[in-house]
Amino acid sequence: MFTASDVLPYADRLISLRHALHREPELGLDLPRSQAKVLEALAGLPLEITTGRDLTSVTAVLRGGRPGPAVLLRGDMDALPVPEESGVAYASTIPGVMHACGHDIHTSAVVGAAHLLASRRAELAGDVVFMFQPGEEGQRGAKVMIDEGVLDAAGSRVIAAYAIHVASTVLPLGVVATRPGTILAASDSVTVTVHGKGGHGSSPHLAVDPVPALCEMVTALQTMVTRTVDAFDPAVLTVGSIHAGSAFNVIPASGTFQATVRTFSPGTHRTIQAAVRRVVRGIADAHGVRVEIDYQANYPVTVNDPAEAAFALATVQRLVGPQRAVQAPQPVAGAEDFSFVLEQVPGAYLMIGAVPPGTDPATAPMNHAPQAIFDDRSVPEAALVLATLAAARLAAASPDPSSPDSSSPASSSWDSSAAPGSAAPGTPE
Repeated sequence: MFTASDVLPYADRLISLRHALHREPELGLDLPRSQAKVLEALAGLPLEITTGRDLTSVTAVLRGGRPGPAVLLRGDMDALPVPEESGVAYASTIPGVMHACGHDIHTSAVVGAAHLLASRRAELAGDVVFMFQPGEEGQRGAKVMIDEGVLDAAGSRVIAAYAIHVASTVLPLGVVATRPGTILAASDSVTVTVHGKGGHGSSPHLAVDPVPALCEMVTALQTMVTRTVDAFDPAVLTVGSIHAGSAFNVIPASGTFQATVRTFSPGTHRTIQAAVRRVVRGIADAHGVRVEIDYQANYPVTVNDPAEAAFALATVQRLVGPQRAVQAPQPVAGAEDFSFVLEQVPGAYLMIGAVPPGTDPATAPMNHAPQAIFDDRSVPEAALVLATLAAARLAAASPDPSSPDSSSPASSSWDSSAAPGSAAPGTPE
């Protein structure tokens, strides 16, 4: 339904929107400036727009010219508490806050998809829901929007949902990757606090030292993973913070460590939760200390519906060619709250390379790094992919024989100079 020439008239506007969002990044669920920019960028389109009650989301519904179901396109809007060191001309003006994960591109791409689809509204066999979401980076914004009705915004439950995420490393510019089944891990956080009895470092027998217990817990949890989890259904447990005491010769009364846990299946997710508690409590008992465990299951596994992933990959391959749309061989250990959407409706999550030409994808700073750079050309490219997926999925669901054939090859793809080289199937980070 769309070709590269269709998105070109919008490219400059979309890139300008991306730069504006990048200059003024916002954190969490309350993004008033970002919301205002999105509403301004959508102004004039034939959309039914609502905003969130408990977060500054935007939900926009485009009614197609012919009857049919609804599909959803997601764009997350929030940034990260990262000081920017990219050196780009449109760098963040907010100290300590940066669009280090490329959500400014996702938001701009969904705006672009809205413009593209609105331009062909009469041909659409159904409706499209555009989901502009705050709070992806740890605040479960997608779940809040689901609770507020985004999946039913068109009047009936969407039949499919798609999201695309830029990668500042691994994938060359313009290369799209997805896979059936698990594509991203579940993400949990664990805070363990050990309570003992403080004392003088010279007389540990008169105290109950929490430090050895903390240290033993950290090392035992690593061993637990290797002896509890199937090597072909893995888990990752990393202790990122440990604190106890304030002086070299004082035994503290308590100590704390924090860890992240990543798993790739619901079964292993349950196994790890139970095993962490068992190991920590056992060591606490052995040391005669008291322990508090705060285990938070943050994001579930992101699971692509196999049929939707296959449909998405085939559709993008027709758009850009098989060398630029590949199946990722394995999941990524990152996590996403689009997982909440895919728990409710079938859909697919895709990655697209945004590494600037002349930069080696293997060594480029990864997403979330202060030095991460995402090429502007990924904005119209992602918009084109999302609009094509929505239009093709509605066409595939339409009983109308006059509906555009989603199986026919696109007449052209975006300029190959925008994505130099071809990539073997790789896993985006």
